[in-house]
Amino acid sequence: MIELVRVKQEDEAILQNLIQFYIYEFTVFQDIKLEQSGFFAPFDLKPYWTEADLHAFFIMHEGELAGFAMVESGDPNVILEFFIMRKFYRRGFGKAAAEKLFGLFPGNWSVTQVEKNEPARNFWRKVIGDYTGGNYIEMFDDHNRSIQEFNSGLYAKK
Repeated sequence: MIELVRVKQEDEAILQNLIQFYIYEFTVFQDIKLEQSGFFAPFDLKPYWTEADLHAFFIMHEGELAGFAMVESGDPNVILEFFIMRKFYRRGFGKAAAEKLFGLFPGNWSVTQVEKNEPARNFWRKVIGDYTGGNYIEMFDDHNRSIQEFNSGLYAKK
């Protein structure tokens, strides 16, 4: 079972640690360099503690950190970052976490993947396709990023 646990400001260091794994995996798709410290540049998480429309969640499985999700709520709601630890791949945890996010923020959604990230494109197409019964729009922007748009309020899981 998957739980979404809102990240508290006092847990920022834990989220920054998970973000290091996320960025590491992302280096396959974009040219990101390590800092002199041997770490990737940390995310600026300050807005998550002060802005009402920014939300960070730990994705938990049986008390263990399985990943994180960062969302901007609004019209549309936007998945800013989404990460599942590799040991939890292909077990339905990413799908379960995404569906919980869609339910937390009913309404229009926009989910974007960078051009070279085919695994993410495939994941989101499958998750959103299953969630909406295939009733979503996909487009590509000027940077060849794929974007899926749909309304989660129409498909709320009971």
